[in-house]
Amino acid sequence: MAKLGVLRYEDTVLPRRVAESALAGDGVHDSAEVAAWLAECRVRQRQRVRRIPFAELRGWGFAAGTGDLVHESGRFFSVAGLRVRTDYGPVAEWTQPIINQPEVGILGIAVREFGGVLHCLVQAKTEPGNVNGVQLAPTVQATRSNYTGVHRGRAVPYLDCFRQPDPRRVVADVLQSEQGAWFYRKRNRNIVVEVGPEVVPGPDFHWLTLGQLHQLLPVPNLVGMDTRTVLSCLPWPAGDGGSLHSTAEILSWLTTRQTEHELRTDLLPLQDIQGWRRTPVAIEHEHGRFFSVVAVDVRARGREVGGWTQPLIRPHGVGVHALLVARFGGVPHALVNARVEPGYLGVVELAPTVQCTPENYAHLPPQDQPPFLDLVTRRRPEQVLFDAVLSEEGGRFQHAQGRYLIIDATGLPVHNGPGFRWMTMPQLTGLLQHSHYLNVQARTLVTCLRSLR
Repeated sequence: MAKLGVLRYEDTVLPRRVAESALAGDGVHDSAEVAAWLAECRVRQRQRVRRIPFAELRGWGFAAGTGDLVHESGRFFSVAGLRVRTDYGPVAEWTQPIINQPEVGILGIAVREFGGVLHCLVQAKTEPGNVNGVQLAPTVQATRSNYTGVHRGRAVPYLDCFRQPDPRRVVADVLQSEQGAWFYRKRNRNIVVEVGPEVVPGPDFHWLTLGQLHQLLPVPNLVGMDTRTVLSCLPWPAGDGGSLHSTAEILSWLTTRQTEHELRTDLLPLQDIQGWRRTPVAIEHEHGRFFSVVAVDVRARGREVGGWTQPLIRPHGVGVHALLVARFGGVPHALVNARVEPGYLGVVELAPTVQCTPENYAHLPPQDQPPFLDLVTRRRPEQVLFDAVLSEEGGRFQHAQGRYLIIDATGLPVHNGPGFRWMTMPQLTGLLQHSHYLNVQARTLVTCLRSLR
C-alpha cells in the first residue's frame, strides 16, 4: 500500500486512482468468488418478514394527542403528518404522512489499495424492506440510534473508521439528503475513508474494485441505494471543458429556482391529515395512490438484533427515474431538473430528467403529466444506455423499487424550459462535493452513468 500523505490527495491524483479502480475488472476476488460469497451470505442471513396489524407492534404506538407513530424510546424515527403548500407541480396543497428522523446517519465505505488498485469494502446486508434479502451495502450503514446502542444489540463493525477519521485519509465526506417525498429533512453523512491492513473483513464483508461494483449495477436489486449514493460522492477526473453553461450560470439558475419557488411545510399531528385513512393494518391514501404506512415483524440472522417490529413506508408502483443524455460539441451532457419536494432542507434539489411513479399521474390531464415522460415511455431500444430496477433503502421502505434509465436523447432541443439544464459530468461531480445539490435518485444515476464505458 502506498504511503499516506497530502500529495496522495491532490486534485489530480485521487480522481485518477478512483478512475483506475473503475476500469479494473476482478480484484482480490474474481466474479465467481463474489457470486459464491453472496450465495453464502443469503443462507447465513435468512430473514422472515411478515405484515402485522399496528396493535402487534412492540415498542411502537400511536401517541396520545397527536396520533403520531412513535417508538417508546423517543429515538429511531416517527411517522408524523405534514401540510404542504407549493407552486410546484399540478397540486398546490395537500397533507400526508412523512418520516421524521432528525438524526444524521453514517453511510461509510472503507477503501484500500491491493496491487495498486483501490478496493471498496462492501457489506452483504439484509433489510426488512428489501425485495430479495441480501443487497450490497456500504461498510457502515447505521443511524445514530443504532450505533449508540438504543436497540441494545451488537456494536456496529468498523464504525470507528468513520466517526472521527484522520483527515489525511478522507476521500469524500459530505451530508446528503434522502427521498424528499417520504422523509422530512433527512440527511446522512456520505463518507469514504482510506484504511490499511488494520481493517480485516468479516464474513459478511468483501473487498471489490469500483469496476466490479459497476458491473453489478445492472443486476436487479443488488447494489443497494446507500452504496450507490456514497459512490456518487467519489472524486472523478475533470475531463475537458465544453459545457453549455458555466458552473456559475448553473449555480445562479439553481439559486433562482430555490428563491422563486414557494414551498411551505408544517409538521402536524398524524391524526389531522386529510385524504388518508387509518385501518388496523395500514395508513393509506383514500384513492389508493402514493404509498401506505404498514407494520412488519422481522426475524433476522446476522443483524445487531435478532428480532423486532417496526413501521415501513410501502410505495404503490415502481418509480421511473430517467436521465436524458446527449453530446454537445462532442461533450457528454445530462439533462437535470430543479425539483421541489416537501422534505428537502433547501426547497429545490437537482433530480433526474424524469422522476415519478406513473400510476400517481394517471388521473391527471396531459398538460399535468411530468415533462419528457412521453419521450421516456416511447424510447427505442438503441437509445437505452442503462436500464435496471434497483431498490430504495430497505430499512424504512418496503419493496420500494425504481426503474433507473439512461437514455441517449441526441437531437433534443437545448432549451427545455426554466426547470431544466444540461450539465456535464465534471459539473455534477463538482456539486456532489457539497450538500443538497443532487437528490438521491440523481446520485444513483451519476453512479450508473460513470459505470458506462
